[in-house]
Amino acid sequence: MKIIFTQDALVNAGAERSHLEILSRFSPKTEVCLSYFYPKHDLKRDYERAGIRLIFLDIAESYHFLLAISRLVKLIREEKPDLLVSCLWRADIITRIASLITRVPLIGTLVNDSYSPIAWTDKKGLKYKLVYWLDRLTSWIPVHWIVNAKSLAKSHIRTLGIKEEKISIIYRGRSVPAIFWKPVGEIRKFISYGRLLERKGFQELILAFSEVVKAYPDCSLTVYGEGPFRINLENLVQSLNLQNHVKLPGRVADPTDLLTASTELSTGTEHCFVFPSWYEGFSGSLIEAMIVGIPIIASDIPMNLEAVSPNQNALTFPVKDVKALTEQMLFAIQNPEKMGELGQAARLEAVERFDIDIISKQYEGILMKIYQQRKSNQPW
Repeated sequence: MKIIFTQDALVNAGAERSHLEILSRFSPKTEVCLSYFYPKHDLKRDYERAGIRLIFLDIAESYHFLLAISRLVKLIREEKPDLLVSCLWRADIITRIASLITRVPLIGTLVNDSYSPIAWTDKKGLKYKLVYWLDRLTSWIPVHWIVNAKSLAKSHIRTLGIKEEKISIIYRGRSVPAIFWKPVGEIRKFISYGRLLERKGFQELILAFSEVVKAYPDCSLTVYGEGPFRINLENLVQSLNLQNHVKLPGRVADPTDLLTASTELSTGTEHCFVFPSWYEGFSGSLIEAMIVGIPIIASDIPMNLEAVSPNQNALTFPVKDVKALTEQMLFAIQNPEKMGELGQAARLEAVERFDIDIISKQYEGILMKIYQQRKSNQPW
């Protein structure tokens, strides 16, 4: 079985990291290459070290769909793959049209809840309506869909009209680290990471922390990542006079190393991971936190609740609710033993459900089943 995977670029983000982890574990019976369109190469060396063949189609950092389609069609005709798999919106649209032209079956992927009611609150203008309708009008083209959360599947059945029988659920996975987080002291350090976007909810996290630090002035908050919302967050930190307590140090190369650092460098105060996102797909960041066992506070969006269980392996709060988030952060500080128990419970569940070796076998198995059925002209 030969497959061309397509995605927008090689930025260091959730979907791109997931492809890296999954494709590097495919068996020798599956030949894969990954084609990307736009000149962002953050993970290029990681893909190459993993032995994944890359093909860069060199499209200017914008849309340029006609040129991208032309180059992808040429690549498909040269490579003669059995299947195509696309990920992320621009790659999805380009690959759907190329699939129609070349008649190579396409498997679509869904990794974000882009059209839920809360998602539309930060999407303004005609552009986003055009994005939605182009997505909806071409959503019939993939012969099957791989979706990383049940709630995400339900959302797109409703918003894009995808047929439920064409969907398989495969959660995101992560490598199980050799080092696990071990609680040894009181929680005083809160950390989070992700692209600095409004929808990630970091502004609510900073507002909540501004109340926490009044009661516990020795606390700190560090948010790793980059993105267009950085200036807004920096201005918020300054307006609240939190420069000595809140840091925005930029990107982190390996999130797992960041999360396990407190085990190796502990000074008697511990970390708590806070994930305040408004909407997601099935978050790789949350799985990374679970799998190392660090205590977690997460927003109660449906995708997060498919990973964590409130008060069983994490604390949760209503999305965008600053007061509730403040209360949970204060609870974490005041109950370190309980938080340690929640973190260990999260680790055990993550190792059982989200080990990347298990997830990659599931992913390859679905693709092989589709390939074999298409080859024998059997319906899914």
